[in-house]
Amino acid sequence: MKKAIIIGYPVGHARSPLIHGYWLGKMGIKGDYERAEVKPGDVAAALRRFGREGYAGGNVTVPHKEEAFLACDHVSEAARRAGAVNTFWYENGQLVGDNTDGAGFAAHLEQQYPGWNNPAASILILGAGGAARGLIGPLAARKPRRIRIANRSPARAQTLCDAFAQTGVSIEALAWEAREAALADTSLLINTTSQGMAGQAPLDIALDNLPKTAIVADIVYVPLETALLADARKRGLPVLDGLGMLLHQAVPGFERWFGARPVVDDALRARIVEDLLSPAPRKEG
Repeated sequence: MKKAIIIGYPVGHARSPLIHGYWLGKMGIKGDYERAEVKPGDVAAALRRFGREGYAGGNVTVPHKEEAFLACDHVSEAARRAGAVNTFWYENGQLVGDNTDGAGFAAHLEQQYPGWNNPAASILILGAGGAARGLIGPLAARKPRRIRIANRSPARAQTLCDAFAQTGVSIEALAWEAREAALADTSLLINTTSQGMAGQAPLDIALDNLPKTAIVADIVYVPLETALLADARKRGLPVLDGLGMLLHQAVPGFERWFGARPVVDDALRARIVEDLLSPAPRKEG
């Protein structure tokens, strides 16, 4: 029986077991998906041990994505650019890592809004941390007209722009204070900051300048509808929540470990939404 695992610290909040368990059951595959709490500093040893114990691979959640990246023998281009690994497996005794977050976001976006990436597409990303870094590569591969990054630290935003300078897409850094003025020429707005997450302050931005056709996305999914998305919805703007990214990023790993490509369907989403809205909701992860 094939098995996979997710590690984090803590890891009890992770919903990956629900996602992969749903697919295993629906596809009639004899397999298991477990979770393990691993302390910082122990990630490399744990990942090697799982290989010896017969696991096909697994996922990595906070705060271990960077540590897992350093532990791998080989990483994908997406992982290299992100500097983080969220999916791993074993090949010929070697530990291999990938980062599927950006591809998951893009897959969800294309599922909900096919044709969004017209030649004039202009993307504004709020934040320049690991989440933003993971999105830029897959979005740039769709060849939008421009990607702009607004961050409280302009130097950090510029570093991110420099890292993706060879994509062939115009990638520009903006001062945080310029974020609202930039909305006038934005067709896709993405919040990658922690603002708006449960327990955090709401995102400080007014959407008045956004065109009526602009898509507003938030990678946060606890709460499922952030204040940003609620504001956008009230204005009649199309929205994209963070749950779809979570579901779609899981697809490549499942296919690699269990040998069948799963589908993100309404029943899976409903199952995770039910868990999110349960009387004692878990934290994000």
